[in-house]
Amino acid sequence: MARIIVDSKEIEVPDSYTLLQAAEAAGAVIPRFCFHERLSVPGNCRMCLVEVKGGPPKPVSSCSMGVRDLRPGANGEPPEIFTNTPMVKKAREGALEFLLINHPLDCPICDQGGECDLQDQAMAFGRSSSRYAEDKRAVEDKYIGPLIKTVMTRCIHCTRCVRFTAEIAGSDEIGLTGRGEDAEITTYLQRALTSELQGNIIDLCPVGALTARPYAFHARPWELTKTETVDVMDAMGCAIRVDTRGREVMRILPRVNEAINEEWISDKTRFVWDGLRRQRLDRPYLRQARGRLVETGWAEAFAAIRQAVSKAEKGSIGAIAGDMATVEEMYALKALLAALGSDNVDCRQDNTALHGQFGRASYIFNPTIAGIDESDALLIIGSNPRLEAAVLNARIRKRSLKSGDYPIGLIGAREDLRYPYTYLGAGRESLKALAAGESSFFHLLKKAQKPLIIIGQAALCDHDGEEILRLIAQIARDTAALRADWNGFAVLHRAAARVGGLDIGFTPPGGKKAVDIIASSDILFLLGADEADLSAKKGFTVYIGSHGDKGAHAADVILPAAAYTEKSGIYVNMEGRVQMAARANFAPGEAREDWAIIRALSAILGQVLPFDSLSALRKNLFADYPHLAGIDKILPGKAADIIALGDKIGVIKGQAFPPAVQDFYLTNPIARASAVMAECSALAHQRRLAGSKIEKTGYRHV
Repeated sequence: MARIIVDSKEIEVPDSYTLLQAAEAAGAVIPRFCFHERLSVPGNCRMCLVEVKGGPPKPVSSCSMGVRDLRPGANGEPPEIFTNTPMVKKAREGALEFLLINHPLDCPICDQGGECDLQDQAMAFGRSSSRYAEDKRAVEDKYIGPLIKTVMTRCIHCTRCVRFTAEIAGSDEIGLTGRGEDAEITTYLQRALTSELQGNIIDLCPVGALTARPYAFHARPWELTKTETVDVMDAMGCAIRVDTRGREVMRILPRVNEAINEEWISDKTRFVWDGLRRQRLDRPYLRQARGRLVETGWAEAFAAIRQAVSKAEKGSIGAIAGDMATVEEMYALKALLAALGSDNVDCRQDNTALHGQFGRASYIFNPTIAGIDESDALLIIGSNPRLEAAVLNARIRKRSLKSGDYPIGLIGAREDLRYPYTYLGAGRESLKALAAGESSFFHLLKKAQKPLIIIGQAALCDHDGEEILRLIAQIARDTAALRADWNGFAVLHRAAARVGGLDIGFTPPGGKKAVDIIASSDILFLLGADEADLSAKKGFTVYIGSHGDKGAHAADVILPAAAYTEKSGIYVNMEGRVQMAARANFAPGEAREDWAIIRALSAILGQVLPFDSLSALRKNLFADYPHLAGIDKILPGKAADIIALGDKIGVIKGQAFPPAVQDFYLTNPIARASAVMAECSALAHQRRLAGSKIEKTGYRHV
């Protein structure tokens, strides 16, 4: 620790702090453009200047000078800095005056208006007029894809976007070319960015040079109602803010949550909002004798369901929950089927082998997402974190860059993960060789103090998924990944609803899977289930969901429900953290919240569920599963369950693990309804085709 005086206030700070951090710890306000807490320090905007007592007769950059660089006074007094002297004030005014020489000053038509750092700091620290009357420089706008709109004349060359793509996203696609007045931020080849995290540079840009293309000219920030909630595009549960105007979602932004997403979100999370108002189900539909779905009323739809249920046998009723279902609606649907005499429920659309009978530790990300920073070796099995959980992949990259001796091994499809790794093989044979100690990477894991094993769903969804899960549990046991102070067994989920469904037992008994329920059910309820294979479906199907996707097309009755921004509900993320999502807007037309639909349907079927409100439902839910009442808390799994899981391993035969995700941008019905996601998907498909041609011919066009 070091003692330092800031504006006559003496404080004690870590000697690793910069002067900027020390000044802020003392309560001083330091303006900045180029500096960002999560990026490297360039020290090029010169806005964070401070005066050092006994130092040079000019202000110094507080973001690039450390506390340990200061010298004490002549008599051993603590070093002293000033943040508001006339020298500092004049220097900041000069820096802003230079920045505004070539700025177009087009605030009335800029989407950054009202949220612009340049606006705010010009008002707080700038001069009231400029001494420059020369012609302004103009820079040609760059095309960098369908997500980000560029007006590069506004750019002040803070290089935040350059450092983010290079350091966090790992794509090195943006850079600064030229010098002096010819300097420009560009993508070099004028092509669309390929990163799944590129939208974060919109938040990082301190001016209006980079703004959201889909949001352009749609709204002003002061018009919008802000709602803090959680994301359901993957299983991470990233903290987000949904901005609405009236009944429409206008944009989605990240919130800071150090334990999960820091302050980043994926492009799918950020830009999927236009899919919330396309292809919506806003009224009930009933399939007529000729096979056409026609609009109907709630009473007629419920009557058709009652008639079908009355003819079905008790054990032939099944239900499949989708990837974005809340815990409350799954709990209600499970209770309804139990009242109808059936336990054929499943939340595992992909037929994964994960099941609550093996213990909670067998299906959660035990070390937690933040625990990646503590790990010292990583094995990835049947997963592509870049596409399954892009923000988590950025965290792995950060850990990889933190120390050069962080070994990463991959078993599965060979992919570009944005960080170096050792490729250990394509599937089962490589995994068995590793478990037998025949791989040098096994010994690296064994020597590690905190090894981390990430298990993807691609490894667990085949016929021998349970045996593979047991084999991985054995590897975790043999490499000391299971200790009293560390549990490195980490299951990477793709569905936001999966862990919550497993927690409440939304799984069938007797080793059944979703495919078995679909094939054997005379009455099938689909709770937003659009990813399941319905080719073997034979019975009467009821779809409760928000979008006209795969499940709705296969349904005999459609009951319109609310999307994730239109309801309050509980989700449990991949690490087992209980999260509460808030309602940001209302569902369109006659659509209702899913739990309310199930409650109304239970009365029609003569099996009235014991709750009339969401609070009453949650009271019953918390009584049955007390850990779900602990919002933002994690009920840890027991390492003993994983050890027991690895004690018995059957026969494993088969081929390579398939790719984890076919298309990052089209993984759920909301994304498939989004025009923005469709454009991103088409660009990604073109890149894949170009890449395959390069592999075949060996020719790369530059």
